[in-house]
Amino acid sequence: MSDLKIPTHLAIIPDGNRRWAKQHGLLPWEGHQKGAEQFRTMARAVFKSGISSLTLWAASEDNLRKRHMMEIAALVKIFTQYLRDKESLENLREDHARFRVYGRGREIVQSRALDRAIMDLETATSSHTARNLTILFGYDGRQEMVDAMQKISQAHVSTIKYQDIKNHLWTRDLPPVDLVIRTAEEDTDWTHWSSGFMMWDTANAEFYFTKTFWPDFSEDELGRVLAGYQKRRQTRGT
Repeated sequence: MSDLKIPTHLAIIPDGNRRWAKQHGLLPWEGHQKGAEQFRTMARAVFKSGISSLTLWAASEDNLRKRHMMEIAALVKIFTQYLRDKESLENLREDHARFRVYGRGREIVQSRALDRAIMDLETATSSHTARNLTILFGYDGRQEMVDAMQKISQAHVSTIKYQDIKNHLWTRDLPPVDLVIRTAEEDTDWTHWSSGFMMWDTANAEFYFTKTFWPDFSEDELGRVLAGYQKRRQTRGT
């Protein structure tokens, strides 16, 4: 992949964990477990390709507020285990990647174990500057924008510029998103955008939709996506 003109910032909406589980006769949280394992694998592949910022949407606010409490409890346990796993920290150190979590998930699920795991991993990687690994948990792009507007209002900014908005987003330290991948689209001719996903940062992004469930999304498909991204950028003369 080194000869490709690759994106700087890749964002992934990893849908299909529950449908993958159903397809294999498993419980929903077993699909989430497989999805977490896949994320570890794909994060290494993404950074290996030369992409420096990877953002993954783990759960929306609606996911955490409306799904069955047993599924949410399982999801929180899986997330916590992923963060505490020594392999996660070792990978971040090898990739020199800074880890961060954005969203309102922590205040929604109220898990001390998850809070501690997030804080520990964010602190351990705070000095890393080569790459960014970001998870959106309890995320809603509309709420992110509302929070930004409230902060700008409190700062008494008279004339709002593009950079003023970016500077007040949760994701203010991340570069604009160049490419979005959304998995498990049943009909790639028609889709919907969920909860204003990174609405400011994706203003000029390319979008790729695949029917592949997230647990089955492979490094080979990632390579094909990046090749397609290169062709589209060349066609547009950028």
